Amino acid sequence: MQAKVIAYWITTSLVAFAFAAGGLMDLLGGKDVVEGLAHLGYPAYFASILGVWKLLGAPALLVPGLPRLKEWAYAGMFFDLTGAAVSHAAVSDPIANVLTPLVLAGLLVASWRLRPASRVLGTLPGASREERSAPPMGAHAA
Repeated sequence: MQAKVIAYWITTSLVAFAFAAGGLMDLLGGKDVVEGLAHLGYPAYFASILGVWKLLGAPALLVPGLPRLKEWAYAGMFFDLTGAAVSHAAVSDPIANVLTPLVLAGLLVASWRLRPASRVLGTLPGASREERSAPPMGAHAA
């Protein structure tokens, strides 16, 4: 059980860091960001939209509670990452540009799958009886 918690926090922290850093870079709108979006066929203002959502999504994964918000954050991040991979593939970018967001999407899926019961908006498919009946994270038996 301890290994699962450690794996959850490692994957979640990596994803949250990547989105917070990426969101900040998007909002700063540097030359590389604007050129990168133009290369993919997106307008420069798209960086502001993505930046705000990325910066909101990162802490949504980290703060306790709010399972519905977490589900939306996970979904939005998954759409962002798979969309980035498809966008890079569509303009025939090098395979590393396509694989990088897919690897991050893999970490995101691992974080989603490893999350503790207190961060789940329902029962996980395939969850064990112990996982389904586990008290919320931080709860103590009376």
